[in-house]
Amino acid sequence: MNNSLSIRAYTKQLQSHVHHAHHQLVLPVQGSIVIEMSSYVGQVTVGECVVVPNGTEHGFKADEAARFIVADLDTLPLHLLNSGLAVFSISPVLTSFLQFIEKQLQHQVDSGIERSILDVFSMLLEQQQASQTLDKQMRTVQSWINAHLEQPMSIDKLARLACLSSTQFKKRFKASFSKTAQQYITELRMEKAKALLAHTDLPVQLVAEKVGYGDLSAFSRRFSLYVGMSPRSFSQGK
Repeated sequence: MNNSLSIRAYTKQLQSHVHHAHHQLVLPVQGSIVIEMSSYVGQVTVGECVVVPNGTEHGFKADEAARFIVADLDTLPLHLLNSGLAVFSISPVLTSFLQFIEKQLQHQVDSGIERSILDVFSMLLEQQQASQTLDKQMRTVQSWINAHLEQPMSIDKLARLACLSSTQFKKRFKASFSKTAQQYITELRMEKAKALLAHTDLPVQLVAEKVGYGDLSAFSRRFSLYVGMSPRSFSQGK
């Protein structure tokens, strides 16, 4: 079969089936979906992706108003296929791109644009950090962190999001991501800062604020340690 992207809706009645010829990804763009597979049973919402390898029996049910982008693919990125993932959180960039896909598919039929959309979708899929299946608590925290890098973040606040004590949260987070929450947040913030410095004309002070640093000196020190040069030097070298 040819790889394809489509907009789907499901009913409140659970429907089970198997795709033998292709893999399938289901990505909510409005509302949530309940999925039943041998490897996962639960609810998946906007900002998350369901992975259904070929030959896997699965069932979906959702409110009729909910909408999903469904990707039918001959192959999956190896890091998704080999990890045995059932559900993972997607990046804010891919989440935004799904909104564009939905609008474009609703607007017109254009095979050239659709091929280009598939190419970009595939490249973004390769970039998704999905090393293991996270439980719902950690996926909730991951999605919140990704979407709020400009806001102050404390272990206590993240622990409350996960409905855990601070001690439980720190242990669970490190077990899930193989790094501390602070290391994870810092990496995301520095990568976003690099992108803003490379692709925009924002002043360094504003870039610092957009990645959660009210103190420019603290941001510059952290960026220099992470990248090996100051934010200003990095920006001038673009």
